[in-house]
Amino acid sequence: MGDSRAYAVLSRWQPESAYRDHSLVKRLEELGQITSEEAAMHPQRNVLYRALGQNEPFEQITALFLYPRWHLMICSDGMWGLVPADEISRVIRNSSSPEIACQTLVNAANSAGGPDNISILIVRIPD
Repeated sequence: MGDSRAYAVLSRWQPESAYRDHSLVKRLEELGQITSEEAAMHPQRNVLYRALGQNEPFEQITALFLYPRWHLMICSDGMWGLVPADEISRVIRNSSSPEIACQTLVNAANSAGGPDNISILIVRIPD
């Protein structure tokens, strides 16, 4: 909900999106009014049209099947806006634990400028 994102990270592939972004620029992109390149640099990219705690009920449900050795990552826009998907996947695959992967990704986001809060949760699906 809002500008946090969830990804299923497979062992050998790019992270697969498991979310629907509720930002203004993502909606403009979905409507074909701007490109993904324009969205990445848009001055209102942090403006949300839905967020938890508003008066309207939250009814969006997404089912995601996760398999052994996959990872589920939930992160704030301070991370996904700065660290490329291939780097996220590489870090998660090569880290010895989800905790180390989280810290490595926070460090990468900070090194890339870190202008926003950076929150990451990674869960490894057991064998």
